[in-house]
Amino acid sequence: KLTGKRQSGITATDIVLALTQFLRQQKVVGAYLEFYGEGARSLTIGDRATISNMAPEYGATAAMFAIDEQTIDYLRLTGREPTQVQLVETYAKQAGLWADSLANAEYERKLQFDLSSVVRNMAGPSNPHARLATSDLAAKGIAGEWTESAGQMPDGAVIIAAITSCTNTSNPRNVIAAGLLARNARNLGLTRKPWVKSSLAPGSKTVPLYLAQAGLLHDLEALGFGVAAFACTTCNGMSGALDPAIQQEIIDRDLYTTAVLSGNRNFDGRIHPYAKQAFLASPPLVVAYAIAGTIRFDIEKDVLGTFQGREIRLQDIWPSDEEIDAVAKAAVQPEQFRKVYEPMFAIQLDTGEKVDALYNWREQSTYIRRPPYWEGALAGERTLRGMRPLAILPDNITTDHLSPSNAIMLDSAAGEYLHKMGLPEEDFNSYATHRGDHLTAQRATFANPKLFNEMVVDDNGKVRQGSLARIEPEGKVMRMWEAIETYMDRKQPLIIIAGADYGQGSSRDWAAKGVRLAGVEAIAAEGFERIHRTNLIGMGVLPLEFLPGTTRHTLGLDGTETFDVIGKRKPRAELTLHIYRTTGARTEVAVTCRLDTAEEVSIYEAGGVLQRFAQDFLAENTEKKVLESQV
Repeated sequence: KLTGKRQSGITATDIVLALTQFLRQQKVVGAYLEFYGEGARSLTIGDRATISNMAPEYGATAAMFAIDEQTIDYLRLTGREPTQVQLVETYAKQAGLWADSLANAEYERKLQFDLSSVVRNMAGPSNPHARLATSDLAAKGIAGEWTESAGQMPDGAVIIAAITSCTNTSNPRNVIAAGLLARNARNLGLTRKPWVKSSLAPGSKTVPLYLAQAGLLHDLEALGFGVAAFACTTCNGMSGALDPAIQQEIIDRDLYTTAVLSGNRNFDGRIHPYAKQAFLASPPLVVAYAIAGTIRFDIEKDVLGTFQGREIRLQDIWPSDEEIDAVAKAAVQPEQFRKVYEPMFAIQLDTGEKVDALYNWREQSTYIRRPPYWEGALAGERTLRGMRPLAILPDNITTDHLSPSNAIMLDSAAGEYLHKMGLPEEDFNSYATHRGDHLTAQRATFANPKLFNEMVVDDNGKVRQGSLARIEPEGKVMRMWEAIETYMDRKQPLIIIAGADYGQGSSRDWAAKGVRLAGVEAIAAEGFERIHRTNLIGMGVLPLEFLPGTTRHTLGLDGTETFDVIGKRKPRAELTLHIYRTTGARTEVAVTCRLDTAEEVSIYEAGGVLQRFAQDFLAENTEKKVLESQV
């Protein structure tokens, strides 16, 4: 239940970051959320979409709002025909889906959140649920004393400032707020710092149309926020290379550099190879940090610049709610949506030509290659016996740790492979763009440089950071990909041991594909994120959950062990994990089989969703042929 209304000057981003922290603390992983109450009714569709789009970050399966007047207003705004708008309203009311109809709905669990408690927020430095009130930046040690020397970047330099394509830019109010702040800043002589690489990458082509209509596009461009693309860019690790001089200064001075972006995810190592950490913020705050130039800047108190002898702070350029709403009402028009979206659906199909049924795979392509999902590890039997740990991992492992989407570096396993394939370094792009080539994508498995594999420690017993693994029984430490290759050559079945909340973040298919192709048969963790658990099952990997009180620490695991899984796999059955130690001792521990439904058991037993589909397809065609023969 959402109560209250937001304070003046608070954006949808501020609300969603506060809600993400709250809902993550309330443990809503796998839940279906419905927001209701007077607070929910006060939010625009853009605000609601921004909240719903963060569902993977607080772990929910879905985040829903009832249909009401705001929905109808949005349909009109985006150019829907009057008959369609009337149909939606009439149907929703008759079917009991209108907000008023749900006033007496009964919920399994109720939470309450006061919108009026939300202040201006950021999140970071590496998790979307790590909320930071901008007023607390100094107290948290983020903002602090810093000096700027002529010709040098300061400590905490913001090298990336990006208004990204997530729902922040599908929310006109957020983007118009950024444009108005840029206009106010320009009028007071403020500019972006020269080391900041800034960009605007809307999710919709309507954004520049209404910014131009409002006369704000030029103001954003003047501060470096020209339209760079209409898709995932910085938020997916694709902001491109830095100026060579800036990159070299970061290396030479070993600078702590950061990114500030209006995206949904800021996991370690995701945003840019040279941004050590990243912070999520609203679009207007992103523009403000491009002017400030460092995360050490106390954005609520410090002086952004001077104009005619007067000190300029954030409050002097922040637009009022009334101005934002007035500009949005005047500038955002149904015609813009019709212009962009109607041509997308006006597709003429040419059915006159014969199309080959089979794709002509090109073996030299590093972008799309015939996938190996019907052969190799996936075609073999999963014995769940004699498994060695590929990694022992801490809490909060994200899909970015499992399969990063950021830029590919030359000294990485994937970079070396692409170089051998003759691809120039400037064309490496990101892991996400090459995921159609499994030979590149496999090399992304656990390739995140921020990974902590607890099997790899230094001489002082401290866990080393990096894409590293330890081969057993030799005890040799090597790069993760080389370890995977070694185990693949040995046909060694593998297991991963992990802490709580394993698989946080977006639904990265390769986070499940990569470990399965490496030979991982099971993952034993203290808890799983719902989306990733489902993906693991879809690839034929068995998720096992330790019972409360049991962890990798209580079991004293160090990676020298081998593991068997004993028991019949049924929905949420209790299985037994046999742990064989080098001393000859055997430990038996109960684990929960996280195949939660009979359908998930069926998919897993088939070997994964592709194998299950093939079986169903073949069975259907066999039955059809039998019936035809009988006829």
